[in-house]
Amino acid sequence: MDKDQTTPDAPRKVEAGAVRGGELRYYDFVMAAFVVVLLLSNVVGAEKRSVITLPGIGTWPFGAGILFFPIAYVIDDVLTEVYGYARARRVIWAGFAGLAFMAIMEWTVVHLPVAPGWNGQPAYERVFGAGWRIIGASLVAFWAGDFLNSLVLAKMKLWTDGRWLWTRTIGSTIVGEGADSLLFYPLAFYSLPDWPTGALGAVMLSQFVLKVAWEVVLTPVTYLVVGFLKRREGIDVYDRHTDFSPFRTRV
Repeated sequence: MDKDQTTPDAPRKVEAGAVRGGELRYYDFVMAAFVVVLLLSNVVGAEKRSVITLPGIGTWPFGAGILFFPIAYVIDDVLTEVYGYARARRVIWAGFAGLAFMAIMEWTVVHLPVAPGWNGQPAYERVFGAGWRIIGASLVAFWAGDFLNSLVLAKMKLWTDGRWLWTRTIGSTIVGEGADSLLFYPLAFYSLPDWPTGALGAVMLSQFVLKVAWEVVLTPVTYLVVGFLKRREGIDVYDRHTDFSPFRTRV
């Protein structure tokens, strides 16, 4: 029997609207983890271009954010699989608001007058002084990619009747991360001197491949976390009558 099929001890299958927020024990912790990973991955690694040496290929460029940003997609998968699209949608909007506030805070702090004798402004501007083009690209790519990821996973869960979790976590990542990479890099870096077209395309491709590879590698972890949360929450949410519009926050 497939491990995703219902057993006598399995959590009960419910509609998204049938679960009250007060009944959920871990939803707020998962939401906090998502927002933290999202914000830190955008601050620490979004702009740095690094390289790795591949046997038979040589050096291959990649964006440093690839090391941690895909974890946000894994958490998004967990949210949608366990709590349903509607509650994942609320978390995505919370992450979007967090990114927007972070951008405003960075811009404000960078442009505050510098105190006499303090010499850290150039370094501060280099780390936190991302232009509005990069900030806008990050917001657009995150919004589109995460909503597509959650939507595809929720739909595939209905199509498979909750079986074969790995197919929807990987399938949704291919769509969501593909949209994220296709939007972010051209919007943020196209035509900039430090980002020639060849390097831009190589980084964009490597980002997509590595993000999907991360999802595959983390599939056993996803199974463990999803199984734990479903057992502890006692529910398995299906979005059979959910309004899939991204422009809502109600469950």
